[in-house]
Amino acid sequence: MITSVLFDMGGTLEDIYVDSVSETAAIEKLDQILKHHGIDLQVDIPTLQASVDAGWDRYAAFRDPTNVELKPIEIWCDYVLTDFSNDRAALAPHCEEIAHMWELTHFHRALRPRVAEMLEGLKGLGMKLGIISNTAALYQVFDSLEEYGIRDYFRDVTLSSVTGLRKPSRDIFTVALRQIQSAPEECVYVGDTISRDIIGSKRAGFAAAIQIQSQLTKQKDSGIRPEYAPDFVVADIYDVLPVVQGLLEK
Repeated sequence: MITSVLFDMGGTLEDIYVDSVSETAAIEKLDQILKHHGIDLQVDIPTLQASVDAGWDRYAAFRDPTNVELKPIEIWCDYVLTDFSNDRAALAPHCEEIAHMWELTHFHRALRPRVAEMLEGLKGLGMKLGIISNTAALYQVFDSLEEYGIRDYFRDVTLSSVTGLRKPSRDIFTVALRQIQSAPEECVYVGDTISRDIIGSKRAGFAAAIQIQSQLTKQKDSGIRPEYAPDFVVADIYDVLPVVQGLLEK
């Protein structure tokens, strides 16, 4: 019996992509935030962008093999901005502000059409709803859900930045299951990647995994040999509702 539906955030409930405009905007805002707090790196924007890109590569080299997510202070002080001789004590209090800005500026984000209608339909079926999201900020997902007007639909929001665990780690799914108080065989997961969402939820024993592709799907799944295939693939997020209805009828 299906009782719960859990979702990925970026790429699933949201359309999300990165381009040169968003990359430059994020670097410029980073520079502004640092200077506002009295931290002047004394480099031009292209130099700062190259350094930050290299810093994210350093962090990814640690994060991706381990499926461990560090806190914003550790990410920005120990990986992303380590090319500069910054005073950690001066930078640390502003790392969540930077992380929050980065998630909202480096990525173009917009709620997919008909998400609210789909969630309302699932609520009408009696489903418990939750989110499991990989994110490098502590509060941004909560703020985005509030801005989209859909926060109240979700009983639980489990974030990698809070748990220290990243999809496809089975453990972050287990944390979410404990918090939403559902057994894995009662749950459906909806995400945009094989490498994180489908494999992770299948390893955790979810009853079904639904994939909806995003503009980042190919990038995230590049070089990944799928261990599991999704049970369903939808083109429109609203189509999650009839899939779940069909599972209930079975």
